[in-house]
Amino acid sequence: MSTAFIDAHLIAADGALRALFAPHRAARPCPRPSLAAGAAVAELSPAEKRHAAALMRVNHVGEICAQALYTSQALAARLGPGEAGEKEKLARHLEAAGQDETDHLAWCKQRLDELGDRPSLLNPLWFAGAFGLGLLAGRMGKGVSLGFVVETERQVEAHLDSHLGLLPEHDHASRAIVEQMKADEIRHANEAKRDGGVDLPPPVKGLMRLAAKVMTTVAHRV
Repeated sequence: MSTAFIDAHLIAADGALRALFAPHRAARPCPRPSLAAGAAVAELSPAEKRHAAALMRVNHVGEICAQALYTSQALAARLGPGEAGEKEKLARHLEAAGQDETDHLAWCKQRLDELGDRPSLLNPLWFAGAFGLGLLAGRMGKGVSLGFVVETERQVEAHLDSHLGLLPEHDHASRAIVEQMKADEIRHANEAKRDGGVDLPPPVKGLMRLAAKVMTTVAHRV
């Protein structure tokens, strides 16, 4: 068993443990509404807090899944065929995008705390499922792996856009977070497409949307 094989699995295991059990620390400050607009003083009713928290819990689950996807795809990149330098370059590309998702994870958890609510109780299940999907995509080569990133991020972008329509208009704190997350996901999709991501077949895209629908529906409540 090679040192590279062991190192790749240790990195993946560390990522999984951090995503599920460690406090998440963002590299960037949490987005906040503009004080100049008087947005930060808005008060939410108890019902609005519950509604906003359910949406942010779904977003938190999405970021748990993103950690799993990027971790498993980076693992598959390191263990797959090809020149060592190119494999490591792809793995580091995926891990850099994953760091943005760590920021999102920390921001969503912070907002859930502010709203007096909790993350999904099923996070280990969501992580395991996403890890398996990412590993499968990663083992199919660079083009498919990056194409999976492109499609995932485009679906997440649409999901976040829908949340901007569902969040209370005066929940400026949650909306600022979702807006920045959306901008980051658009950038991730564009970068993955630029670096060689291929367009996935329509049935695969449909299955991805179905899986996401199941996850978001359950996580909204559990």
